Amino acid sequence: MSERTAGEGTRLTLDLWHPNCWAIESTSEYDGGILAHAIYDAPTAGVERSNGLFTAYGESLEEVETLLDVIADSNLTGEVLELQERFDSRGKHVAPGPVAREFFLEYDPSDMMCPELLKQGFVHSAPTRIENGRERWEVWFAGVREEIQPRIETIMDETGAEIRVASISTSEGAEPERSRRLDTLTRSQRQAFELAREEGYYRWPREVSTRELAAEMDISKTTLLEHLRKAESKLLDPQ
Repeated sequence: MSERTAGEGTRLTLDLWHPNCWAIESTSEYDGGILAHAIYDAPTAGVERSNGLFTAYGESLEEVETLLDVIADSNLTGEVLELQERFDSRGKHVAPGPVAREFFLEYDPSDMMCPELLKQGFVHSAPTRIENGRERWEVWFAGVREEIQPRIETIMDETGAEIRVASISTSEGAEPERSRRLDTLTRSQRQAFELAREEGYYRWPREVSTRELAAEMDISKTTLLEHLRKAESKLLDPQ
C-alpha cells in the first residue's frame, strides 16, 4: 500500500494581467466588474471555441448594460447569452455590486490563464474577479513556498502575463477569510474603506476626518459615511 502524506499547502491571491483577454480589455475602459465562474470548462483537442459562465456587476443598471454591450462587441468574444439576475439563499446578490447579471459567453479557450496556472500547480479556489483591467485569482499551491516565484516566472515567460502575489498564507491562515470578506464589498465601499485605513481613520487618535476623506474621493460626507458603514457591517458580520 502506498503512503499518503498531508502537506499544509499555501493559499495565494494573484493580481494579474495577460494579453488577449476580453474581460481585462472591457474593464480597463469601462466601469463595473466581472466574476468568472466556469473557467474550468476546458476545451477538447480541436475545439476552437468554448463557453463560460460569468457575472457582470456594477453600481447601476446602465453601468452593467454598457459593460455587457462592450463585451458583446469585442473581437475576442462570440455570442453573449444573458441570464436572469442571481441571488443567494438569503436573497442577496452573488456579486459585489448593487446590480448583477449572469451570462454565458463564447470565447477562444487559448486565451485562458487557467490551464497555465494548473500546469504549474496553482489550483483555482474561487471565482476570478476582474476590475480595472486586472484579474484577481484565489489559488491553492501544494508545493513548498520556494517553488512559487519560479513557477510564476515560468507562467509570465510563456504567456506574456504580469503576475503579482497580492497575499500569501498557509491553508489554515486568516488571510483567505479576510480576502473573502473584502471581496463582498462593492467597488465604492472597498475604495472608501481602504482609503480610510491608509489615511489613519481607524487609528487612535484619528489622523484624518470624514470630511477630508470625502473631499479626496470627490463625494459628499454623507455618501462616504454610508460606504464606510456598509463596508464595516460586511467585514464585521459577513453573514
